[in-house]
Amino acid sequence: MAGEQMKPVASLLLVLNFCMYVIVLGIGGWAMNRAIDRGFEIGPDFNLPAHFAPIYFPMGNAATGFFVTFALLAGVVGAASTISGLTHIRSWTVGSLPAAAMAATIAWTLTVLAMGFAWKEIEFQVRNAKLRTMEAFLIILSVTQLLYIAAVHGVKKPT
Repeated sequence: MAGEQMKPVASLLLVLNFCMYVIVLGIGGWAMNRAIDRGFEIGPDFNLPAHFAPIYFPMGNAATGFFVTFALLAGVVGAASTISGLTHIRSWTVGSLPAAAMAATIAWTLTVLAMGFAWKEIEFQVRNAKLRTMEAFLIILSVTQLLYIAAVHGVKKPT
């Protein structure tokens, strides 16, 4: 009976995480687009800046480029992991558990990596409101994704 009680919890966390990953993708896409549009212009008559970095973002600080890059990766993998999660929620069997749990675990590890860069960006303190929002979402997602992984393991084993 404990397995069936975890199904609504896993479903709620799956929907919540999907929505938050989509928001992270939206803000990360905005940041990446802005960095591409306003990045360095390098040509024959231009010299490289003294502290040139290939991951340059005109907003934020030195950690922003890494943060946004890994946040986008975590967002894509996290949103995609909800597909196998949805399949597992629908069938709720031991056979569908490994795919859902592994996809969720990979998404969680990337989310924790992006959260590490979020903490580094917070430490440097210079960032705009959209980046602060994405930092908060990734910190929350690192917890809710872990709770989702625990919830999907609530499948009742066949006896």
